[in-house]
This record gives sequence, structure tokens and C-alpha cells, in this order.
Amino acid sequence: MSEDKNFMQPDVPRFDGHYDHWSLLMENLLRSKGYWNLIETGYNEPATGVVLSEAQQKEQGELLLKDLKAKNYLFQAIDRTILE
Repeated sequence: MSEDKNFMQPDVPRFDGHYDHWSLLMENLLRSKGYWNLIETGYNEPATGVVLSEAQQKEQGELLLKDLKAKNYLFQAIDRTILE
């Protein structure tokens, strides 16, 4: 039997109005997923017209995917009414 069957995915902490506590929980979650660096530095698209090498294109694609995943966690954590 695989141990993966017993593993439970932790819930994304929902923002409940207590920002200090929620931000610590979110930071911990995003650090554990390897996305925290993007929160601190942000994702910057290459300037228009800049030609990237294949390795640079791959790196940019990976950074963009990580950025989207980090945003996905944040969107799951914050209710739509708060965002409006």
C-alpha cells in the first residue's frame, strides 16, 4: 500500500479578517510550495522585442507558471466579496 493514499492536502487558509495570522499561514504555505520568492520579487515579463535563448524562455515559462500557481492560492484564500 502506498503512503500517498494517506496523505491529505492541507487546506488553503481562508482570510477571515485577521490579516496578521492569515498572512503567516499563507507565507508558510507558499514557502512550502516554493512560490514565496515570487511574492517578494514579483514576475516580470521580458521587454517586448527582446530575443531570449531557449534556456531563458524555459526559465521564463517556469517563473510564469509559479506566479500563476501562487496567485491561484491567493485567489482561493480570499473571498470574491473582499476583492470587489
